[in-house]
This record gives sequence, structure tokens and C-alpha cells, in this order.
Amino acid sequence: MSSLPREITSRANQQSGMRWNRLGRIVAYIVVGFFVVIYLAPMLVVVNVSLKSPQAFMLDPASLTQSPYFENFVEAWKRANFPLYIVNTLVYTVLSTILYVTTVTLVAFPIARKYVKGSNFLYLLFVMALFLPSGLIPQFQLMLNLGLYNTRIGYILLTAGGGIAPLFLVNYLKSVPKELDEAAAMDGCGYFRFVLQIILPLIKPALATIALLHAIGIWNDIIGPTIYLTDKAFYPITRGLMIFYGQYGNDWTPLAAATLMTAAPLILLFIFLQRYFIEGAMMGSLKG
Repeated sequence: MSSLPREITSRANQQSGMRWNRLGRIVAYIVVGFFVVIYLAPMLVVVNVSLKSPQAFMLDPASLTQSPYFENFVEAWKRANFPLYIVNTLVYTVLSTILYVTTVTLVAFPIARKYVKGSNFLYLLFVMALFLPSGLIPQFQLMLNLGLYNTRIGYILLTAGGGIAPLFLVNYLKSVPKELDEAAAMDGCGYFRFVLQIILPLIKPALATIALLHAIGIWNDIIGPTIYLTDKAFYPITRGLMIFYGQYGNDWTPLAAATLMTAAPLILLFIFLQRYFIEGAMMGSLKG
């Protein structure tokens, strides 16, 4: 008979725990839904504006689109010189990202493994670099003196460095067993071959995270092209968007359409790489 009250108490505790779990889930869904609305609201506003005619936008900018006006996308494509500028942006983004990921991997691997003297000091230098102000004036003078100002290769080299990626990758590489290094050395595998053929496939989530973040930064960069690229034939797509800004007014509907077309490739890239991005971000922040 004494076990009956214990069973009743246990069931009551289980029911109470289930209620709290349900309440926690409801609160979590509410919080997530709130942030989803915050993040998606600006994009939905841009979509709504891009589908309005200029006359409808002037009459009521905040109202919902009644009849889609797709001519905005045609006008934006022609006026912003998308065929040329999108090719330039792809060249800058792809080449800079490949160069950046390769160099960061070759730098982070020996630091993570402590194969170079002063690895901890080098790691500290990367940390300190995050808190230093931008070296815009020395960079500008360096580009001029090297003859790389207003050149595609100069802009690519300039953007293929910096950032938090070395710190992120060092922490991630510490999760890769060091026994692989010894086994590769016993088999006569060279250093660069080992890094490129063995290490890179093992850290694909981290590389995808770094590549995506770097590609977004290059794709959306407007300050760098404005300073270092003066020839219109070298402009990226972000410079093309500036044509919709005027001294006395802006063409908001084609600008919204051009913004959507500019953001679409990055959105698709994130959709395909989101699994690696989330995994890499979690592992890189927890290891080390």
C-alpha cells in the first residue's frame, strides 16, 4: 500500500514535467517566430516594392502590390549593366574566396598543430588584428606603389585576407586527430599533399562556413570597389546599384528589383551550403 502514493507522486511529477516541456516549446516557437518576422520583414518589403509600378509606389508606398509590375526587373537589368557587372562580381568573389580559403588553411594548420615556433604568439597576433583599426591609407599606398590600383588582380589580392577565419579554423583543426599526421609521414606523404588531399576533405563544414561568409563579404562590398576600382569596366554589381540614386530623388522600384537580383545568388548559395554552414559554425565555436 505504501508504494501507491509514490506512484501517484511520480505520475504527478511526470505530468508536471510534460507541461513545463510543452510550455518551454511554446515559448521557444514564439521567440523563433518573432526573430523570423524581424529578419524576413525587410526582405518582404523589398519584394513588395519591386513588384510595384513607380506610379503605385508614389501613391501609396506601404500598401500591398495589387498587380505585379515585372518591368522593374527588366529596367534594373539594363540600367545597372547586370551582364557585365555580375560577371565581374562572380570573378572577384570566386577567385578571392578560393585564394582566401587556401591560404587560411595553409596558415591555420601548422598553428593548430604547433609545427612552427611561437604558434601561441602567432595565434595571439590574429586575435589582436581583430581589434586594430582599418589600415586603409597604408593599403591604398601599397596598391599604388605596386601598380595594382584599378586592376582586377589587385582588388582580388586585397580582399583575399584578414577576418576571423584563421581563428575559427585553428579551433576546428584541433578536432582532427593528430595521428593522421604521423601515419601520413610514415607513408611518405608530403606536407602540401597531406593538407590538400587529406585535411581539406575532413574539414569541409568549416571550409564551407568560411567560404560562405567571405563570399558574402566580397559580393556585398561597396567601399572597396569605390576606392580601388575607378574603371567602369571593372565595377562589381554593388556599384551598378548606385545608378538608381540621384541628387534629388531615388528610383525605388527598380532599385528594389536590382537588390533582389543581387541577393538571389547568395540566397541560393546559402540554401545549398546551410548544412555545412551550421555544422562548421557549431564545431568551430566549441572545439579548441
